[in-house]
Amino acid sequence: MKKIGILYGQERSFPMALIEKINSKGIEGVRAEPVRITRAVQGEDSGYAVIVDRISQDVPFYRTWLKNAALMGTAVINNPFWWSADEKYFNNCLMTQIGVAVPRTAILPSYELPEETSGDSFSNLSYPLDWESIFGYVGFPAYMKPFAGGGWRNVYRLEHREDFYNKHCGTGRLVMLLQEEIVFEEYYRCYCIGGKYVHIMPYEPRNPFHERYQAGFTPSEERLRQMEDIVLRINQYLGYDFNTVELAYRDGIPYAIDFCNPAPDADLPSVGADNFAWVVDNAATYCIERAMAQEAGKDNLTWGQYLQRSVGGKPLI
Repeated sequence: MKKIGILYGQERSFPMALIEKINSKGIEGVRAEPVRITRAVQGEDSGYAVIVDRISQDVPFYRTWLKNAALMGTAVINNPFWWSADEKYFNNCLMTQIGVAVPRTAILPSYELPEETSGDSFSNLSYPLDWESIFGYVGFPAYMKPFAGGGWRNVYRLEHREDFYNKHCGTGRLVMLLQEEIVFEEYYRCYCIGGKYVHIMPYEPRNPFHERYQAGFTPSEERLRQMEDIVLRINQYLGYDFNTVELAYRDGIPYAIDFCNPAPDADLPSVGADNFAWVVDNAATYCIERAMAQEAGKDNLTWGQYLQRSVGGKPLI
C-alpha cells in the first residue's frame, strides 16, 4: 500500500477534501490520510510514499522531520530542502536572469542588530547605506516587506523617504525588502501544481480579504497563454510542486509580484467553490501520480531547473 499523507495545521477544508478526493478515485494500492507522527528517529522511514506539506513553514520540527522522510524515499510536496533555502529576494534575482519582469527591489539589513552580534559583526557593511541611490532605484510610492515568509504580515506602503524612515525603525530584527509599487490595471493569482497544471484566477488585492477573488478581470486568450507560460517557467525553475504566482499587469507588461507561496491559500471560504474544486481535484491527481512513480529508498523529490543547471554547469537560459 502506498500511503499519501497530508501534513497540516489549523486549516481543515483543503486537507480533508484532498484526502476524500484521493480516496474517492479508488486507485488500487493508494490511500490518503492525515500524517501521524508517533516518534522521530534518524534514518527511519516515514511510512508514506508521498507527503503534502502544508505547515512546516510554521513548525521547524516538521521541516526537519520531512527532510529525514525525504532522505528515506518519501516524495515530499514541496521539497523541504529547497523550501528551507528559498526566499523572496533570491527569487526576484533569479527572475531577472530568466526573462520574467519583476518590480525593482533592494534588500535591507535589519534595523536592529541580530541576536548575539555587535557593530563589529558588520565590518563589511557600509552604514549608513547609500539611501539616496536606493530610493532613486526603487522610487516612491514603494512597499516594504520581509524578505522571507508569506501573508500580509509586516507589509508597509511607503509614500516618501520620511515615511520609510519612520516605519523602518519599527521593523526590529526583520530583514526587509524595499520594492517598487506596480500600479496595475489587472491582477491575477495563479495556482501551479506539478509544474504543469495551471489555474488562473482574477484577484484584487486591494479588496477586503473575503472579496479578493471577486475581481472582475477578464483576460484574453493571448493573455491567458502568456500567464500560463510565465507561471510554468517560474515553478519549473524554482522546482515547486505546489505554489501560487501573483501577476500584475501594468501597461501590458506582466510583473511577477509574489511567487514564493509553497503552502498557498486553498481554504474553501477564501478561494470560493470553483477555485477550491479545481485545486482539490488537480492536487489529488498529482499526488496519485507521485505515489505511483515513487520508488522506495530513492530520491523522489522535485529539483528545479535552477539547481539542475547549476549542478550541470549549464547557463540559466
